[in-house]
Amino acid sequence: MDDKVMSIRDLNRYIKMRLEGDPGLQDIWLRGEISNFTHHSSGHMYFTLKDESGRLKCIMFASYNQRLPFVPKDGMKVLARGGVSVYERDGAYQFYATAMQPDGVGSLYLAFEQLKKKLESEGLFGEHVKRPIPRFPRAIGVITSPTGAAVRDIIITLQRRHPSVPVLLHPVTVQGKGAASSIVKAIETMNQLAEVDVLIIGRGGGSLEELWAFNEETVARAIRASLIPVISAVGHETDFTIADFVADLRAATPTAAAELAVPHAAELRQHLGHLEHRMGKSLRLLAGKSRERWQHAARSPYFTQPRRTLLSQAERLDRLRDRLTFRTQAYNGRAAERLARLAGRLAASSPTEQADFARKRVAGAHRALELAMAGTLRNSRHSYGSLIRHLDALSPLKVMGRGYSLVYDEQEEKLIRTIGQLQPGDLVRVRLADGRLDCQVWGIQGEDSVNG
Repeated sequence: MDDKVMSIRDLNRYIKMRLEGDPGLQDIWLRGEISNFTHHSSGHMYFTLKDESGRLKCIMFASYNQRLPFVPKDGMKVLARGGVSVYERDGAYQFYATAMQPDGVGSLYLAFEQLKKKLESEGLFGEHVKRPIPRFPRAIGVITSPTGAAVRDIIITLQRRHPSVPVLLHPVTVQGKGAASSIVKAIETMNQLAEVDVLIIGRGGGSLEELWAFNEETVARAIRASLIPVISAVGHETDFTIADFVADLRAATPTAAAELAVPHAAELRQHLGHLEHRMGKSLRLLAGKSRERWQHAARSPYFTQPRRTLLSQAERLDRLRDRLTFRTQAYNGRAAERLARLAGRLAASSPTEQADFARKRVAGAHRALELAMAGTLRNSRHSYGSLIRHLDALSPLKVMGRGYSLVYDEQEEKLIRTIGQLQPGDLVRVRLADGRLDCQVWGIQGEDSVNG
């Protein structure tokens, strides 16, 4: 019998080895809803996966959950991947998750990211388009479900902080079919009424499907088109919707939205009391300084001995009058001297004097021009005569006068320079000093035959 007795640790270890050795239990996907979710300070996640027929304890170590693109929450339906094993100390089997993704909301997450990217590219999230929230609103508009905890938290907080500010509630459907159109219509109605200075739009927490109305494009564009500044208060601090990004101000919770919408009346009274104290202190200080100035003025000689002060001022006035007379006379003297100098310069620059001087200069220039032209003419005549004589000495007629003649062809177009230009029988013309001869060549004899 002792051979069959096992320790608890050995049994748990044996079961663990059997489970981990079964390939069908080590890489499986489970579908279920998260409950009892705890994100431990160590980074590990502990939760339970449940469906309508059972529950299973699960753990996801920090090394795996760091890569999750979302934050798991209670009530979220997921698909978890991992394997089954036994926790030896407790003898409880549990699921060790290595990956996780939303189940049934994966398409919603994709739609959320796509719409967010689209609206961001259009500039709907930019700080430059966000309107400032009035510091002291006259009335607050609330767009939310009339039966949820959010409206109660908002109204209680507004009444606690500033009970004199009226609250106008516009009830809407915040989830399910028709919720988005209900919210859009409420925003448009509030803008048409124009009775509030700030709009709080939101609801309490929930799953992605429950918050989806605030991720609709129509709601986002209605918030951006609102003429009234909008505070978004959707879900809990970790929940983010498209409405949060497009609103003029995002609040972590509905209560926080109410706190951001109105100042605290007690804090305002305290601040006003502080300002009143400062103003009273400043007025007392100013009154004290004014009193000191009045007392100092009352002790001054202007009030205690006015006659002496007037006589002193009269004496000072006489001295100033004498100085003014002296300076006026000196200025007039200098002005007269300057005027005389200018008159002398003006007389020297008289147009008549200038004309006489110019006339004399023109007469002198005329005489100099005539002398220059006469000298130039004499020189030209002398040069011309010399050129005529030189040209006459070189004239062909002078040369022919000494017994020379010029022989041309019959038309008298060419000058005959050599016998090679003629043939016996050719007609020629011979130009002499006193006329010309028409001749015919009877014979031609070169220089060589003549010398021979």
